Amino acid sequence: MRCPFCDAADTRVVDTRTINNGTEIRRRRECISCHQRFSTLEEADIRMPLIVKADGSREPFNENKIRVGMLRALEKRPVGVDSIDRAVNAIKSRLRASGEREIKSRDLGGFVMDELFRLDSVAYIRFASVYLSFATIQDFSRAIEAMEKNNKSEDC
Repeated sequence: MRCPFCDAADTRVVDTRTINNGTEIRRRRECISCHQRFSTLEEADIRMPLIVKADGSREPFNENKIRVGMLRALEKRPVGVDSIDRAVNAIKSRLRASGEREIKSRDLGGFVMDELFRLDSVAYIRFASVYLSFATIQDFSRAIEAMEKNNKSEDC
């Protein structure tokens, strides 16, 4: 690992820790030449599937798009950043676990809805209204009834 300060090739590892539930390793390093310290992150290089849009076009998975969509739905809701990070990581894990090279954007949206359902019912309805293109009050009513029915079945 090259030093980002002096570009020397020799650095030594001072400390190593696992983070994000053991999916990443944070290493604290020190340059042998200039003695500056810096951190590096290491994670497995697992290819995320391509996202197949409704029009048939394909684009790489973009974690930031997922996060922004969830943050928009969760705006002014009492959900912490750590919970959102866990939800995004759960979606990424689900994508990796599928083993697919491509996944439909509709399925990815379903994964997001599943996580929002667990986090906050208002955010779930907000996201669903845009994602499922609600056009009438009845669309909202049906979604709320389905959500309440699902909550009751989980309570039993």
